[in-house]
Amino acid sequence: MGLLDKLKKKGEEAVSSASQAVTEKKNAVSARAKGERRVMVIGLDCAPPEHIFDEYAGDIPNLTKLRENGVFGPLESIVPPITVPAWACMMTSKDPGTLGIYGFRNRKDHTYDGLEFATSFKVKEPAVWDILSDNDKQCIVMSVPPMYPPKPVNGIQIGCFLTPNNQAEYTYPKELKQELESNVGEFIFDIRNFRTDNTQYILDEAYKMTDMKFKTADYLLSNKPWDFFMMVEMGPDRLNHGIWSFIDPNHPRYEPDNPYKESLRDYYRFLDGKIGDLLKHADEDTTVLVVSDHGAKAMVGGVCFNEWLRSEGYLAFSNEADGVTPLNKMEIDWSKTTAWGDGGYYGRLFLNVEGREPEGIIPAADHEKVRDELIRKIEAMVDHEGNPMGNKALKPEDIYQVQKGVAPDLIVIFGELRWRSVGSLGHGSHYTFENDTGPDEANHAEHGIFIMNNAPVTAGAR
Repeated sequence: MGLLDKLKKKGEEAVSSASQAVTEKKNAVSARAKGERRVMVIGLDCAPPEHIFDEYAGDIPNLTKLRENGVFGPLESIVPPITVPAWACMMTSKDPGTLGIYGFRNRKDHTYDGLEFATSFKVKEPAVWDILSDNDKQCIVMSVPPMYPPKPVNGIQIGCFLTPNNQAEYTYPKELKQELESNVGEFIFDIRNFRTDNTQYILDEAYKMTDMKFKTADYLLSNKPWDFFMMVEMGPDRLNHGIWSFIDPNHPRYEPDNPYKESLRDYYRFLDGKIGDLLKHADEDTTVLVVSDHGAKAMVGGVCFNEWLRSEGYLAFSNEADGVTPLNKMEIDWSKTTAWGDGGYYGRLFLNVEGREPEGIIPAADHEKVRDELIRKIEAMVDHEGNPMGNKALKPEDIYQVQKGVAPDLIVIFGELRWRSVGSLGHGSHYTFENDTGPDEANHAEHGIFIMNNAPVTAGAR
């Protein structure tokens, strides 16, 4: 066979192969056209409705088009609005009490041994991808908290921001890790050391992380079968916590002429472009949802929860704090301690109950009386200027259907979420404007976003 004949044969084989690929794609599309729809869910952690629906709407054409051609509205978060367990609640349709997950960290038992991190194995209820997998649907699920370690699914899972590092086994199936690193690059789960005063670092790393997440999503959607796809992007959350005082005129530390006042808007322009690229994988048989687990609002400061409990006579120590000291580094005198608290975007209060805790001193019969007393005192607190804070101290049984695991005795929302709970000691006050876990400019807000678009949709239809 001559050279021209060989080239001709190779050309014919290439055309045949391409034709077969096109035919297979057409067959796949036609199969879905018989009622087989696909679902694409884009999660934007901490994205507030006031940004997506209003302030930045003119800068994010892809999200705005999805919204205007679909249904949308503020999405009420859970109580408390915390990333873990909010995403797990959204994807299982269960509340935190039913899941037994009340935050990033939870008491593992009634001892004083501290808290343990929530992992994927703590979620015992089936998520939507579990139900779909049982019904032979192909799922691609990326970085939905708490998704470390990844669990078996009919398709693919990639770990979330709780993944410790890239040496961990962060994909299901395991061999996908090498495939992604070879074809896309090293996956970025989160911004390392994001609690920093280096604003430019946070911005630069947010862009890198978002770019990598969407490149990975594009690779998977282009090369793997799927009926259900979901990803969660952490960029909005990290930027909200890092730069909110630069972008919100209502923030107590806002300066009008600061160099970063438009930085969040610029990031959302970039993010919207990435979403536009991803939407190329959503055909007329794809339902697209864009959701967030909660919103964001300016953080005034922190309430030193354990300082307050000590001053009210509920918490006693055998030593004094040497500077700002975490509670687990203090020597608690349990024989004189009625209650202690934990820090975070909301406060968790635990009671030292006789017969329940190892050295409990509250008679079981007085449990309700002590809780009610603490509720009255917490809700009567004033801020550093003497104004009522508007605190809420909630009993878990009043807001959750059941309480699995070890629920806090009280869930405390300080200052309508404009104040966080600070668990450390040694602040010399009930209030602090320096976060003990690193710089933080925003707290979580009660409402996230919900957008659903069933393409094709008539413009303006609801």
